[in-house]
Amino acid sequence: MEKFFTPRGIALIGATANQLKGGYAIIFNLQQGYTGRIYPVNPRYEEIAGLKCYPSVAEVPDPVDLAIIFIPAARVLAAVSEVARRGIRAIMIQSAGFAESGQSGRDLQDKLLDVSRASGARIWGPNCMGLVDAHRKFVFSFASSAIWEKGLAAGPVSLVVQSGLLAAGFLIDCMAHGTLGIAKACSIGNKSDVDECDILEHLQADPETRAVAMYLESIRDGRRFIDICRQATKPIVVLKAGLSRGGAAAALSHTASLAGDGALVTGVLAHAGVTQARDFGQLMDMAKTLACYPRARFERPPRVAVITYSGAAGIVSADFVEREGLALATLSSDTMAALKSWFPDWMPVGNPVDLWPAIERHGPDKIFREALRALCKDPGVDLVVLHVFTGGRFAETDMEPLVEIARQAGTPLLCWVLGTRAAVRPFTVRTQALGVPVFREVGRSIECAAALNRPPAITANAGHAEKIGAACRQMLASADGVLDENESKNILAAAGIETVEEVVVAGRDEALTAAGQIGYPVVLKGLSDGIVHKSERGLVVLDIRSDAQLEQAFDRLSPALPSNGRCLIQRHVKGELEFMAGLVRDRQFGPCVMCGLGGIFAEAIRDRSFAPAPLARQEALAMIDRLKSSHLLDGWRGQAPTDRNALADILATLAALGLADGRIQEIDLNPLVISGGRPVAVDATIVLG
Repeated sequence: MEKFFTPRGIALIGATANQLKGGYAIIFNLQQGYTGRIYPVNPRYEEIAGLKCYPSVAEVPDPVDLAIIFIPAARVLAAVSEVARRGIRAIMIQSAGFAESGQSGRDLQDKLLDVSRASGARIWGPNCMGLVDAHRKFVFSFASSAIWEKGLAAGPVSLVVQSGLLAAGFLIDCMAHGTLGIAKACSIGNKSDVDECDILEHLQADPETRAVAMYLESIRDGRRFIDICRQATKPIVVLKAGLSRGGAAAALSHTASLAGDGALVTGVLAHAGVTQARDFGQLMDMAKTLACYPRARFERPPRVAVITYSGAAGIVSADFVEREGLALATLSSDTMAALKSWFPDWMPVGNPVDLWPAIERHGPDKIFREALRALCKDPGVDLVVLHVFTGGRFAETDMEPLVEIARQAGTPLLCWVLGTRAAVRPFTVRTQALGVPVFREVGRSIECAAALNRPPAITANAGHAEKIGAACRQMLASADGVLDENESKNILAAAGIETVEEVVVAGRDEALTAAGQIGYPVVLKGLSDGIVHKSERGLVVLDIRSDAQLEQAFDRLSPALPSNGRCLIQRHVKGELEFMAGLVRDRQFGPCVMCGLGGIFAEAIRDRSFAPAPLARQEALAMIDRLKSSHLLDGWRGQAPTDRNALADILATLAALGLADGRIQEIDLNPLVISGGRPVAVDATIVLG
């Protein structure tokens, strides 16, 4: 990977003297900052932009570590083969017309990959805009010259984006508004070979990168990606596109259906310690905040103090603090007394701290410093959000002493700025150079404060695949397709998951006998291969309390029974809460476990959490804690609290099953009834592929 980022020499196949074409733009951009050798390759020219031009890459002299290809797609395969024969091992293809264009393009891209694998060369792209290194002023891209006109600002955030135009747009927008300094910007395009995992590993070792922002439409090797994120020493923020419900239509179980709207990706990324963004601006703002405070972690939601010059802005900030799940700091008596000494007698002191009356008496510089100093000394304050107006005498203050006060106290400081157009950009550039993130929206400042409340990644555990014994494995080996409820629960019981007592019966008399053995109340269910959602087909009758009710239920259910007439008589389990758990095999992340509210709430509330297998108990407990409704497990209105360890062990066992048998596509335990604090599976489905 180093040859892509710091090549000694670059051969450009597709160089041209036509200043309107991308092959010239790449030459122009290289000449602005790249310090290595540049070798244009085009048999039509002897010289381009003052550089000797070579008729073929075979004639390019050493040193040359990187070949950039920008020619029509139909000619790229021959060029890649020639580059590989020349011994160049880093190939960046910025041409389009490959997998993004249809089947013929996909076939051509596959042939490029064959050449790469045979030669040992690595391919970056195709259909990408390449690489920008703002610290070294390396621009290996056909990006517009506006990238230089706006001033290529170096900073601590590196970008990895799957969209070429988005990468260029990000850079030009950030430079024009001074909102963000860049370390590296990597446009990976179709990622036929080099992908987000390769780039992310490299950036974790890059001394100029303090945080990584990623826009991804797909994750090619989800398991590797999660492993890298878990071990990362630098914050990672991801904007994942394509989080729609398109995948839910083909799902058989509740678990798979609930995974189809992006919840699985969200849960897996959270499990790996990744911060997720909702839009492009938030992606950049969260990344710059984490780059300023990469080691800031809180054991609880951070307690926020707001310094403002406007009562209205303070009220809105307090609303956002609550909305983001943070806490508005309760100021100590010492802090209140220190602030009160600067305020007029009629002005009450609280948080948010409205400084305007004090500013009128003492001026902005002094009062901002004294207020921040008092708040940073307060043990009940974890971070401070500062409101500033710039471009006039109205509440404007010198930021350097404020930044130093916060730095010495170890208190993260975030800034919301308003002001004139001419003043806001230089203020933003100066303040962010001091290591304090600046925002143009008060709500975004609080969102990014919340991003600092990031739990650590869950350490990968070997899991418990070995606990899936021979009997369970044998039962799985002899099964196929969509298993009925009884078959599914027999396998789960063999794996150690507690299931409800039940008997399979073939007629009314057997049903009455079984009910007598189990004891009323019971549940009657029809069994049928391939039918998962029995209630919708009238195949479930609950809370049957006598022989007469069972006979009536059997007669009512019989017309809907399959030809074999099999039914389940099941103990009716009364519980405090209906939960659900399951497993789905995701094409990006492999086997992933799910938990959430179950029964009728599964689809209605859609509160669920996902995590990748394997899982140990502690990892499963962390997964449960991410549920918004997890407090219901602690006992609600006098009900018994749930045994969280027992629930976590079920999740760990499901993960182990997913690892033990690659044919398992879905497992669904819904509901998983919490009875007397213990989880019991009263319905289950296993889908084998």
